[in-house]
Amino acid sequence: MQHTTVPSTQGQARAVPDRRWRVVDIVVASVVGVALGVVFLVWGAAYEGLSAPVKALLPGAQSFVEAPFLLGAVLGGLLIRKPGAAVYVELLAAVVSALLGSQWGLLTLVSGLVQGLGAEIVFAVFLYRVWRLPVAWLAGAGAGVGLAVFELVVYYPGSGALFATVFVVGAVLGGALIAGTLSWLAVRALARTGALHRFAAGRDTTELV
Repeated sequence: MQHTTVPSTQGQARAVPDRRWRVVDIVVASVVGVALGVVFLVWGAAYEGLSAPVKALLPGAQSFVEAPFLLGAVLGGLLIRKPGAAVYVELLAAVVSALLGSQWGLLTLVSGLVQGLGAEIVFAVFLYRVWRLPVAWLAGAGAGVGLAVFELVVYYPGSGALFATVFVVGAVLGGALIAGTLSWLAVRALARTGALHRFAAGRDTTELV
């Protein structure tokens, strides 16, 4: 008797990411956003002192020192893996930082939104399916583009071409190398501990190489 094999759709079903936000997604994203808001405030207080020698050495390169402000966008996307996660975590971190007394005030909110969108676009381009290190780098770079455009318009209007070029390059490199790499390493480390067992980021560890 000849048996026919019916193709299973189980693998196909698993290949389709669940883009619906769960309560646990909102809770974890919120906790991460609040925690990063405190980090942003501390880094903001130290920024002037840290960026001064860089600015003196190469005007415009201080944007590289701003890379930690992009962590929410990349980490949020890699951790939650849902549309809007990059924007949500980065914007929430900006809100918390502003409420705690950030020296940039309400402009922090606009900055957070733009930076989050920069990373969000990258994750969307990959259809929220690819979470490897190169994508983390690209997401960080996208957030860096958002940072550079916003600050050149708001804080450095009329700056020269050389300054603007250095500023953009510094922001993109900082976003990719610092925000991208650190976020990827953080998710990878958490996944190995089992703390992310309720998330795709904790189950699909092969995608983090």
